[in-house]
Amino acid sequence: MFTLLNWFKGVDFFPHGMRWPIVQKQRLFIGISLAMVLASALLLATRGLNFGVDFKGGTSIEVRSKSGPADIAKLRDLAGNLGLGGVQVQGFSNPTDGLIRMELQPGDDKVQQDATSKMTAALGAAGYDIRNTEVVGPAVSSELKRWGVYAVIASLIGILVYVWFRFEWQFAAGGILALVHDVFITCGIFSLMGWEFDLNVVAALLTLAGYSINDTVVVFDRIRENLRKFKKMPLPELINLSINETLSRTILTAGTVFLAVLALTIFGTEVIRGFCYAMLFGVVLGTWSSIFVAAPLLMYFGLTREKVTGQKETPPREGAKA
Repeated sequence: MFTLLNWFKGVDFFPHGMRWPIVQKQRLFIGISLAMVLASALLLATRGLNFGVDFKGGTSIEVRSKSGPADIAKLRDLAGNLGLGGVQVQGFSNPTDGLIRMELQPGDDKVQQDATSKMTAALGAAGYDIRNTEVVGPAVSSELKRWGVYAVIASLIGILVYVWFRFEWQFAAGGILALVHDVFITCGIFSLMGWEFDLNVVAALLTLAGYSINDTVVVFDRIRENLRKFKKMPLPELINLSINETLSRTILTAGTVFLAVLALTIFGTEVIRGFCYAMLFGVVLGTWSSIFVAAPLLMYFGLTREKVTGQKETPPREGAKA
């Protein structure tokens, strides 16, 4: 047993001295990212997002079957035949539970209350207990949507200022573009799959922004360190070296986070499903952007050794022999 543990301690997942040609193939990687961003923009413009009750208003009702597992198909037929407009029915991880979401009814508060009473009465007659009822009005849903957008924008601006303060503006620009890349493509995936977009997903996007910039700053810090260490190494080669030196840390950290979120996705309840989906794809996208997007972009923004260290590269002497 002791020998086996020692063997695992000695496993080198990323051999020292490995040099993947990441910067040399930057056009390919940035092109892939640009294609995903454009596809996401097209999806968001044509399909939009499937906003949940939080953002479009309506009523959410949690139910539990009195006799055995909830029949989601029958629940869907029951709710759809009441003439209350768009109704979504989904199951929970607990087979006896179900969730019904009704869209906002046209009319005043009394119309909403009558629709809710009609739904709960039909569910009670079908053998279901009403566990929880949540109503979100149009004013509240509009405010939640607005402040959700503000929260994401404010987080991106705060991160931009922080990275700019710690590094040069080229690093800040590369980092914020990588974050926008992550958030935008994640929203595009939600549009493509038709998953519900609610406040839980906004929370996941904010979490993703913090996680992604953490990985990116690690790479940036190694680039700055190597700029001072290797005074004559060409910038593309130096950036590629820095990415490879932090590759093990970036991928292994992302892998542990991915496994944790995967466990939540498999064993968690339906309430946090959107959060888990956003984090699963976000972790992958954040790792991709930290390695293949943020650092290679530095050269496009004109980063030089002088801007970071204040030292000019020593030009070769005239007449010097090779």
